Amino acid sequence: MKKTFKYIVGVLFASFALGSCVDNDDVVVNYYASTKVTAAGYLDQHPERFSQFINILQRTPYYALLSTYGDITYGGFTLFAPTNEAIDKYLKEMGLNSIDALTKENCDTLARTHIIKKGAYFTIDVVEGALPELNMEDSYIVLSSDSDVYNNNELIYYVNKTARMIEYDDSVTNGVVHTVSSVITRTSDFLPDRIAADTTISLFAQALELTNLDDSLRYYLDETYSCGQDSVFDGYPKKCRAEGTNPCKWPEKRYFRYTAFVEPDAVYNKNEIYTIQDLIKYAKGIYDETYPEDAGLYDDDFTHRKNPLNRFVSYHLLPIIAQYNNILAPTQVLEHCWLTSITDPEEFFETMCPNTLMRVAQPAGIGLFINRKGFKNRIDDGCRGVRVLSPSESGNIDQNALNGVYHYLDDILVYSTKVRDVVLNCRIRKDATTLSSDFVNSGGRGRYDANELKGMKKGFIDGWTISDETFVGVHSDQPWWQHYYSNGVTISGIFDVAFDLPPVPSGTYELRFGYTANVERGVVQAYLNNEPCGIPVDLRVFGGDPTIGWIEDTDDEEENVANDKAMHNRGYMKGIDSYRQYDSENTFRNNSNNLRRILFTKYLDSNQKYTLRLRQVLDDPECYLSFDFIELCPKSVYASPEGEDTH
Repeated sequence: MKKTFKYIVGVLFASFALGSCVDNDDVVVNYYASTKVTAAGYLDQHPERFSQFINILQRTPYYALLSTYGDITYGGFTLFAPTNEAIDKYLKEMGLNSIDALTKENCDTLARTHIIKKGAYFTIDVVEGALPELNMEDSYIVLSSDSDVYNNNELIYYVNKTARMIEYDDSVTNGVVHTVSSVITRTSDFLPDRIAADTTISLFAQALELTNLDDSLRYYLDETYSCGQDSVFDGYPKKCRAEGTNPCKWPEKRYFRYTAFVEPDAVYNKNEIYTIQDLIKYAKGIYDETYPEDAGLYDDDFTHRKNPLNRFVSYHLLPIIAQYNNILAPTQVLEHCWLTSITDPEEFFETMCPNTLMRVAQPAGIGLFINRKGFKNRIDDGCRGVRVLSPSESGNIDQNALNGVYHYLDDILVYSTKVRDVVLNCRIRKDATTLSSDFVNSGGRGRYDANELKGMKKGFIDGWTISDETFVGVHSDQPWWQHYYSNGVTISGIFDVAFDLPPVPSGTYELRFGYTANVERGVVQAYLNNEPCGIPVDLRVFGGDPTIGWIEDTDDEEENVANDKAMHNRGYMKGIDSYRQYDSENTFRNNSNNLRRILFTKYLDSNQKYTLRLRQVLDDPECYLSFDFIELCPKSVYASPEGEDTH
């Protein structure tokens, strides 16, 4: 991480009891009043339960906010309302006699922690995991559940593992109200501090500190980034032609966020690992085999990136925020767009271990796995993978930190020779919205049905360089969109962009570029490390054009295969058949504007960095690229005797 970014020391953050500095400029934006019962009105109707919370809210601008309808772009608010008993318990824990002892800053923090301004979220929207939007303190609200054994096993919901939802899904005219039994607290801990405080994962915490990788997880805000309030709230002044009337708003702040996948001590113990020395020995056995050229060279320097323990720990870390339920995509997208009867939803993420990927899959009905190979309950080549435990399976410890989250694993996660040579010996399809950590950490990826672009400023897109004439925006998840994962990256203007390709195991690969064709798209020249990749790609040409040769599938499978080969010889492929628009009968393979362009076939070295550059050839600032995904397909797949599948 560049040292120009602010390294924020945890002690500089005030505790929740002391409150936080508040910028109230974002309180009232595009709001209008309603004569029906609002969230504030709902509280007023039940003073016997909420009088103390009402008192707190009335000392802030947020009581008035909850009396309005809300931002029509998002459909209202989500309010978590603590009862009088909850407030009393909180005051006692803080050593305060009454709410009169709370400062204005305390009240602001309390109010903002319990309000999600951008969206009304019911329990049916998120059964397990984080709500799609942050609260007004820029923190995640995570739901978990349990069964009430004393009440016919009725489902119990918890907020951030600590606050029980006594009542929930009370609809009001400007959103929804959930009543909670405890005050929701905002943590000021960074991720490594949160991990160190969890006694069930002490061995991993020791390894994290020993390698100094804990210091890599202490970044939070980029103080060199700034954005005018008009851009944050009013949006991009010139609407991007690519999205019609959809608003484009810019991130108010640039965050650094992280995810750690961690084995509990009990998992290590099952593998006869009881001490940090045992873990060091275990890591050496794995990584000396994976990297024989480095064996024995860095054993005494745990901070060296080629040290086995350093590699072991850093392979558990991602430079993005990945909550349990949105590591891949929102539940609605997977349910209505992904054909889980054909393939398991999956994505590939670059870890903080140099030049490594992890493969994350979600087989229907059996959970979330890392480095699994197979389909549903079928396990191929003995590659079961490591299962990620859900929040409800992870006990009562809140695993969210100020700048990230950690998840428990049910087995030991490693980048072994089997992971490299077997699990990752596959077609690596990477969604465009995962090609920069800023696309994820800005909230651009994973906003279901938000119907907006998240604009990305030049110089603040990790792994990307863009020209002055280029606009880059991350499109929210729209299930009606003809895009993989129902999102995309819009690149417009007379653009010139370059981004790092994900690291892949050494071998010969085809690089495919997934896009949707349309008349306003333009013409793009691609380069690999500034060497041209063939002739420019005309994004305005649909698949049925003779230069591409797309023909709709028939019942004659031999004819379909012949068409695929003919298209491949021209440098094109049809869209995938494992994805579709929302509940559509047609998959992307049946759409002549869902195309894949083969940019090159080349040997790629896992230790070398590769950059893909895309340049708009036409001198027309209104043209744009609707960038969907890239595929890095190894020769063992695209040239296999059985032929590559159409999924």
